[in-house]
Amino acid sequence: MSEGIIKVSRNTKAAPKYFSSTQTVAFSHYNNLSAQLPVDPKTGEIVIGGVEAQAKQCLKNIKAIVESIGHVMEDVVKINVFLKDIGSLDLVNEAYSDFFGSYLPVRTTAAVNDLPMSDALVQMDALISNGEGTPGQEPCNLIKLARGTANAPLCSVSTQSVAFSHYNNISAQLPIDPKSGQLVSGGIRQQTEQCLKNIKTILESIDVPFDDIVKVNIFLKNLSDIDAVNEAYTAFFPDSAIARAAAYVPARTVVAASALPMGALVQIDAVVSHGDGTPPQAVEDRHGIVIRANNSVEAPLSDYSTQTVAFSHYNHISAQLPVVPQSGKLVAGDVAAQATQCLENIKTIVESVDHVMDDVVKINIQLKNIADIDVVNGVYTKYFKEDLPSRTVIGVREISMGALVQIDAVVSNAEGTPPKR
Repeated sequence: MSEGIIKVSRNTKAAPKYFSSTQTVAFSHYNNLSAQLPVDPKTGEIVIGGVEAQAKQCLKNIKAIVESIGHVMEDVVKINVFLKDIGSLDLVNEAYSDFFGSYLPVRTTAAVNDLPMSDALVQMDALISNGEGTPGQEPCNLIKLARGTANAPLCSVSTQSVAFSHYNNISAQLPIDPKSGQLVSGGIRQQTEQCLKNIKTILESIDVPFDDIVKVNIFLKNLSDIDAVNEAYTAFFPDSAIARAAAYVPARTVVAASALPMGALVQIDAVVSHGDGTPPQAVEDRHGIVIRANNSVEAPLSDYSTQTVAFSHYNHISAQLPVVPQSGKLVAGDVAAQATQCLENIKTIVESVDHVMDDVVKINIQLKNIADIDVVNGVYTKYFKEDLPSRTVIGVREISMGALVQIDAVVSNAEGTPPKR
């Protein structure tokens, strides 16, 4: 792999453009797409109709962006679907099936309190495979591998695991017993354990160790359940003797969802390092990449996550609360002060691994009050000198520590991870 890989940021007039983000940001073998609202790009307004019409417009916008960069919808690896009402999920699924043939990407679906436009009922973002790499990488004919196992819950609208290049993406796992197809009995701890068991089963079916997970996203119906979730979580991480010796835990984001499919209390998805890549790949390229986990004392530390986990050409940054690292408490002030602190924490982490903020390819923002988005944007744009990253913003019922905002990030990693050849 070249060390001179270039981040490519692109927009098309065929889809809505927002000043606060770039529609698609490609780096190495992935494209990161900004969240698409159900906006008609010609009028700039939300489309008329119910949630099914809005879901179709979100997907039309994604399709327009995908095709504007010479790709097709079958190149989509992952979709995130955020709904205002979980009861509309069946209608969204009807619209969804029209955009994908026999292949389905991995998917995470959750209901949230608010979306950036008040009339929006649904919002979707996407991750896309990028076989040509970005200049100056030599093109390579990597193969996307979509796989599943009957030993974990199967879903009619998503694939359990989709691998491409050096990453596997795992669909959000509900606390479903794969034998019965029903939610497991018990409370939040039992449900969390089942989600993680399902992820582990999927990984074992493709011969991937559990400790190859680099990022976990946890969606909780009740944020007050986090202590019970953490008790279950620490029974799974670290999983191996090597990981225990290094005290390795993945990067992590926790989201307070307003509702989850099937009335679940918790749902978990994962991003997994994939050292063997997808064929065809030279043997020496398959095994010469290692996970690099890093914490800096200059940013907030957590027992349950690593600040940044790098693998191959990406760094995954844990969600940052507006916490002052020296005190461990929320920064004083309003949402502008809190957004500044979140971004300062991300900047500190990014710089601790010898990167800069313009290496960020994707930002995810949770807001307690979606009306604060303009204030946050005023802070946000000051942290990037070049093209803005792709971005997703959702409004949530609550955030840990009573915060008003929480932000995580994905960062390009041109040097790969050692050992370098």
